[in-house]
Amino acid sequence: MSEPPALTIAHVSHSYGARKALEDVSFGVERGAFAVLLGLNGAGKSTLFSLITRLYAAREGTIEIFGHNVAREPGEALRRLGVVFQARTLDLELSLRQNLLYHAALHGIGGFEAARKTKEALARAGLGDRANDKARDLSGGQMRRVEIARALLHEPPLLLLDEPTVGLDVKARADILAHVRELVRAKGLGVLWTTHLIDEVADDDAVVILHKGKVLGAGSAADILALAQAGTVAEAFRSLTAELDIAS
Repeated sequence: MSEPPALTIAHVSHSYGARKALEDVSFGVERGAFAVLLGLNGAGKSTLFSLITRLYAAREGTIEIFGHNVAREPGEALRRLGVVFQARTLDLELSLRQNLLYHAALHGIGGFEAARKTKEALARAGLGDRANDKARDLSGGQMRRVEIARALLHEPPLLLLDEPTVGLDVKARADILAHVRELVRAKGLGVLWTTHLIDEVADDDAVVILHKGKVLGAGSAADILALAQAGTVAEAFRSLTAELDIAS
C-alpha cells in the first residue's frame, strides 16, 4: 500500500456569507516536494491556508496531512505541520532564543532537548550568533528565518508558508526562497509555498494556480505550460486566468 501524500485537499469549498472564497478546490503536495500555490491577492490562498491550519473549520470537502483528516484527527494532523504566517508573529521584546524556547514548550519540548533544538535551529538559519538579541533588532528577512526555524522546531515533515516574502527586498526574497529550498533538499520536507509572485516558481516545482477561488491548473511546471500551451509560467498564468475572467 502506497503512503499518503504530505497534503491532500479534496473538493474544499468555503464561503463568507454570500461570497464564495473557494469552490471545489482539490490538489495534493507530495512528500519531499516543493509546491507553489500561485494566485493573485484575493484568489483564496489565505482562506485555504486558514482551513488547512484549522483557524477555520472546513464545512465542505476534506483536508488530510499524511493521511490524517484535519477535522477528525486534528492532533495527529497538525503535529506533522509547521506554519509560517504572512503576518509577523515573533514577540519583538523577547530574544530569538526565548521565542524558540516558548514555541518548544507549546509542543511539549523542554529542558536540554529544547535548548539543543533551539541552538541547532538558529545555527541552521544563520543566526546562531544572534540568539540573545531581541527579535525587534532583526531585519525583515532575518525575522522570517527565525519564524521558519521556529516552525520546524518540532520536526514536522510538512511546512506551510503564506506569502513569506511579502515586504522583503529582492535579495532577502531570494535568500528566504533559497533557504527553504535547501531545507527541502536536506531534510526531505514537503513544502506548500503560497505567493502571488510568478518569479518565485522554479522549473522543477509542483504548481497549483488558484484564481477567484478555483484551481485552474495543478501539476509540474511543465504540465501547466502544456495545459495553457504557453512558453513560460507567466504566460500560462495570464492565459488561464484570462479565460476565467472572461467566463465570469
